[in-house]
Amino acid sequence: MKRVFLIAILICNTLWAFACPVCERNQPKILKGITHGAGPESKWDYVIVWVTVAIVLTTLFFSVKWLIRPGEKSDRHIKRFILNNQ
Repeated sequence: MKRVFLIAILICNTLWAFACPVCERNQPKILKGITHGAGPESKWDYVIVWVTVAIVLTTLFFSVKWLIRPGEKSDRHIKRFILNNQ
């Protein structure tokens, strides 16, 4: 597992090192050194990205929260029915 993680990090670092100067020049100041390729074409691109980030972070928060503390306390919950029948 550690080997796979290390290889993934090395590949990502290698890809970052080969970013072409033309793409670097075309990026807006705030994104220089972060992204590769064509820059955003309008202000709506930023709005779309930030809305997507908010949705992903909200989903991640609730996923972790409900994995740690599911909150099903009822004895008639489907989870209890399945666990008690085994």
